[in-house]
Amino acid sequence: MAPQKIKQWLTGQDGLDKLRIEEVECPTPKENEVLVEIHSVSMNYRDTEVCMGLYNHHKSVTQPPAIVPCSDMCGVVVSVGPSSDNTLDSYKNPAFRLKEGDRVISTFAPTHITGQIAARDLGNGLGGPAPGVLIQYRVFPTFGVVKIPDYITDDEASCLPIAAMTAWMSLNCMRPKGEIVGKGETIVCQGTGGVSISAAQIAAAAGADVIVTSSSDAKLERARQLGAKVTINYRSSPEWDEAVLSATSNEGADIIIEVGGATTLRKSFECVRFGGLIACIGYLSGKQDKAGDRTNTNLLCLKRNVTLKGIVNGPRDDLERMIEFYEQKQIRPVVDRVFKFGEAKEALQYLFGGGHFGKVVIKVKE
Repeated sequence: MAPQKIKQWLTGQDGLDKLRIEEVECPTPKENEVLVEIHSVSMNYRDTEVCMGLYNHHKSVTQPPAIVPCSDMCGVVVSVGPSSDNTLDSYKNPAFRLKEGDRVISTFAPTHITGQIAARDLGNGLGGPAPGVLIQYRVFPTFGVVKIPDYITDDEASCLPIAAMTAWMSLNCMRPKGEIVGKGETIVCQGTGGVSISAAQIAAAAGADVIVTSSSDAKLERARQLGAKVTINYRSSPEWDEAVLSATSNEGADIIIEVGGATTLRKSFECVRFGGLIACIGYLSGKQDKAGDRTNTNLLCLKRNVTLKGIVNGPRDDLERMIEFYEQKQIRPVVDRVFKFGEAKEALQYLFGGGHFGKVVIKVKE
């Protein structure tokens, strides 16, 4: 039984220290909706940008003045609306009908069911511009949540919607449906954040060779324990692109998980194989190169016949395929640290500090 009053966090997009908590009425699910008791929420770098008012590179998206942050949750269905039929004609599969007690995760853009994401889907993205999941109970459309297997914990499952899904799409989006990364391929994962570690886990489980970069030898040791074949400390080896070439007999990597942006992209171009893929998923080192050092991406793409692909999460049907792979390989997402629901400010500041390995989670239900 859901309570009458629940708590939620709000951001005015004016700073990580400005988040506030408030009490609101518990919503009631309508037709084709479910009410979910949220147990765990994992955070993404995107959430820190939203809270600081910096998530503004999608010009088709207008952020509201105040919003519940975060997009990735795991919870339990506590009530189902009057109808369990899906309101999207493109997705009516009885196998995914929901009932009370089902453990589910959210999808980042609920209307992104299959294929290429569109501007209208981004306009429904959780945690900006649509209300997010840093709340005790939330109503979702039936097509906006996906069931999860029993082997995975709530904290671990909350890491799947963006980090794992973005990694999965980075590795597999250019392949025919049903084909995935595998033996004989080399994957470079920049850093040890949520997406990179997820990509390393998926690629290693699929039999690919994984190279991980980091400025921390301790983190690199943990990456080796997760299956990384080669690790490179980019602080002690600043020409890490040359190290990648050396580790691949000068062939280069098949796929590079490009999270750095301004200071890493040129090196990614230098160490990707001819015909390879650079999956752009972040910009941790900035959104612009230093003045006078602009990267001529046109020339760099031509130089090694490279595909430069922006990755904004993925559709629901690919998320379901990924979950099947996770269950088959018994992959458990890496949770770096768990905060209490009342520690949301501290959790976001910890994430923004960049010292984590894997994912940072907020335990909503103790």
